[in-house]
Amino acid sequence: MTTVNNVQGAHISPWRRCGLCLVDFKSSKDFCRHLRQNHCTKEGGSYVCRYGANNICPSLPLEGVSDMDYENHITRDHAGRQLHSHGRNKSFEHNETSPPPSATDNAPSVVQDQTRWTVYNATVNLPAALNDPNRTKRETDFFTKTWGQHFYEHSHIPQSSHIPDISRKYFEKYKNRISKRYKKYIRSTSNSDSVSGETYLHQLEKSRSELQEIPKLYLLQNFDLEHTDTFNSVFPWSMIEDSKKSSPGHQSSKLLQEKLSHYLDIIEVHIARQISTKSDAFFQAMSSHDKLQEDMMKTCQSIKQLRHKVQQIDEVLARGSLKVIKLQQARKNYVELHSKLKMMATVHQTQPTIQLLLSTNEFVGALDLISTTQEVLSQELPGVHSFRHLGSQLAEMENLIEKMLQEDFAKCISSDLNRPVSDTIPLLEEEKLVSLVFGMIRKDKFNFVDMYREEAFTAIRACVKQTVVEAVSEADNVETSDDNVTSLGDQMRMLDYKQWMELLCRIFSNLLILLKRGQTFQGVIGDVIGITAGRTKAPSPVSTPTEDKECSLEEPSHLHVSVSEDAADMLISDDDYSRVQSSLCDMMYAICDHAHDRCVKVIVARSKDGFLERLSSTEFVQLSRTVENFVTDCEFTCGRRSTSLRLSLQSQATKFVNRFHEERRQKLSLILDNERWKQADVPAEFQELVDHITKSGTICIPERTQDKDKKPSESLKVEEQNFTVVGTVLLLLKMMVEYCQCVDDIPSAAPDLLTRLVDLLKIFNSRTCQLVLGAGALQLVGLKTISTRNLALASRCLQLIVYFMPKVRQHFEDRLISKNKTMLKHLDQANKDYNDHINEITNKLVSVMESVIQAQLVRWEVKAPMPSQCFRAICKQISKMHEAVIDILPLNQIQDLFSRINSSFKDLLRQQLLKLEVTNNGGPQYGLVTSDVAFYSGTYKTLRGLEHLCNNMSDLWNGL
Repeated sequence: MTTVNNVQGAHISPWRRCGLCLVDFKSSKDFCRHLRQNHCTKEGGSYVCRYGANNICPSLPLEGVSDMDYENHITRDHAGRQLHSHGRNKSFEHNETSPPPSATDNAPSVVQDQTRWTVYNATVNLPAALNDPNRTKRETDFFTKTWGQHFYEHSHIPQSSHIPDISRKYFEKYKNRISKRYKKYIRSTSNSDSVSGETYLHQLEKSRSELQEIPKLYLLQNFDLEHTDTFNSVFPWSMIEDSKKSSPGHQSSKLLQEKLSHYLDIIEVHIARQISTKSDAFFQAMSSHDKLQEDMMKTCQSIKQLRHKVQQIDEVLARGSLKVIKLQQARKNYVELHSKLKMMATVHQTQPTIQLLLSTNEFVGALDLISTTQEVLSQELPGVHSFRHLGSQLAEMENLIEKMLQEDFAKCISSDLNRPVSDTIPLLEEEKLVSLVFGMIRKDKFNFVDMYREEAFTAIRACVKQTVVEAVSEADNVETSDDNVTSLGDQMRMLDYKQWMELLCRIFSNLLILLKRGQTFQGVIGDVIGITAGRTKAPSPVSTPTEDKECSLEEPSHLHVSVSEDAADMLISDDDYSRVQSSLCDMMYAICDHAHDRCVKVIVARSKDGFLERLSSTEFVQLSRTVENFVTDCEFTCGRRSTSLRLSLQSQATKFVNRFHEERRQKLSLILDNERWKQADVPAEFQELVDHITKSGTICIPERTQDKDKKPSESLKVEEQNFTVVGTVLLLLKMMVEYCQCVDDIPSAAPDLLTRLVDLLKIFNSRTCQLVLGAGALQLVGLKTISTRNLALASRCLQLIVYFMPKVRQHFEDRLISKNKTMLKHLDQANKDYNDHINEITNKLVSVMESVIQAQLVRWEVKAPMPSQCFRAICKQISKMHEAVIDILPLNQIQDLFSRINSSFKDLLRQQLLKLEVTNNGGPQYGLVTSDVAFYSGTYKTLRGLEHLCNNMSDLWNGL
């Protein structure tokens, strides 16, 4: 019975009974089948073991294993695992015998052992667990393929800081203390051995041989006869049953009893021997047992009192404080849980809020909400199962918003640009447009400028085409059913000048409206960019347009809508701000250039049949003024001058200038060829023209007055001078004014017009010289002679042109660009040529009188009667010349002319006196000469303006 009691803690097979269902089994196969049917679930193709506390197996993954791995798991962990004397593992104890643990069982206590075993005290390492020999396939490279070639199992265990290094010196005290006892023990054993006559080694060998007769089964610690296998091994009933058949069973049972009794005797003998050898110590222990029992009672009483006090301390001091700490931690956890739940509720409302913001065009707010929610999901709510798809949904929604921004912006600008031109609203749906632009900036999409430019190009083309279609449909003289008219351009070419000009003006007006819409868009977007860059103050919800202020933060001048704080706080870099502002300016330049290009196509399409070349000066000037006004308005709107329309007009203007000049050149040549060089009456329109130029200082043709009572005047009055001229020079003067006015109407043609005007002036100068000084008029118009009056009229005509040349030069100088102002030298050269020509005519008049005087003085004889015939003839010619030029040339020029004639007369007379040997000797010949000279002087006194010219004739006798 002692042996049986000692083996109460022996192991039993775990498959004998189910720890959960409390059902017994006869074999391990039945137990495994029971686990598969009742304590196993199949999820997909994996098997999950439920044999354990709370239906959870601690030794199998929650996600399950394959069928083969599940069989190995049952065999290894449930059917083959040894359970101790309790009959089942600890996890099942609560299900059978003990009540469920309370909530306070796991509370910390200073009384209980604080060094409980945990998983961190496990000595089995991870490689040993992974290299399970029961696995059919081992992954020897598990660590190296996952964590690299440097991960290997190290056999060396580093020295722990908690375990001291034990050396031999720690055992010196023990050796000194135990050596005396050991020597005494040796002496006692040696004495007993000598008495019995057997050595200790002989006794030990004898005991070992006796003990070897006893089967090792009886010496095991887990020996238990309740175990079937153990009982069958001790009492082999099969042998007894077999022996009953062959011989009486009493002998077999007797032999078994004797054998067991023999085993018992051996054991008792060895026990008695051990007691006898330790008898001294045994009796010594028994003698001190009472004392020890008394001390034990006192110690137990002290321990009981100590435990009672510790329990009181634990309940009064420790448990209350720990409970407060536990409640504080629980409260903190509840607060965090509540905030998390509130955050989850807020995140849950993200999508409806985004839809609401999008419905009110709050694109920036929607994008900011998406960004904030994504940040919350990644930082505050990671791993929340209910929000596992929300991140991808928000990302998809963000992409959808981006596409929506692009599409809505395209629709918004298209509706704004393509609305009727009669709509006076500066910008359609400004608030929505601003929201869209803010949203695109929030997504770093700055292509809205390019989108607006392309849409503006399309709107310009559609506007021009629609305007042409409307004009063609309204015209009565356009037959669209004609087979030859196949295109819109052909139909437009059937319009007359008035209809076409109305069409062109309407195109210009519509394009200006589109350009102003683009300018408004530029201003609004500029304000938006300024707000996002922090350079412009965001307007209040009720804002009014204000002028730009020169300060660090300017008030927006075009933005009339409210801007949310999120948009106002959103900043872009200075580089992006500069780039977008430059793109806006380039956009306006491109739109203006495209508008001009479309207008050029309209003009070129109309000029294919030579229509523009056949225009009159007035019509072309009207066209030029219209185009120039449009170009100026575009320059004011866009801030830069476009050149395409000007260049196109300039090419047409070049053709027009060529025809304009050719007409006037032919007209001037024809008039000069028919000019008789007689004084012409000056019509009132020419006098009004000169008066207008003199008063206003501008060279242009004034509006004609309706006063028909004005009669032509004999001369042209210019300021204080009177010009008696021929009719040709009046037409030339008007042509000069027309050239100057054409420069005002067609500034781009100024260089060509200056060149043509200089050519026209040269033609007049050269032809006048040929006809008057060269006497070409004698043959062309049949004049008998070129008289002094003809010469004087020619000179006066040239003087009239010279008088207006500085004004013409200043007019062109003000309108020529810097690089073309060098062309003015040609006009200066023409002015010089005119002055030279005037001097030649004056010299011609002087030479004519010199020849007359010389011819008379050659026949002159100093003899009576006086005055002589020669002097009478000379004075007569002088009087005739004076009469011919007195009404043509101004008085100062007449005085200069006759002063030169008088000087020539003196020189010729002095030469004749030297020839006749007449001296200043007071003789008769001197008297006769003095008498003729006095007659000559008297003749000058009778001529108007020449009374004092010959007062001093005494210098005549110098040198005689």
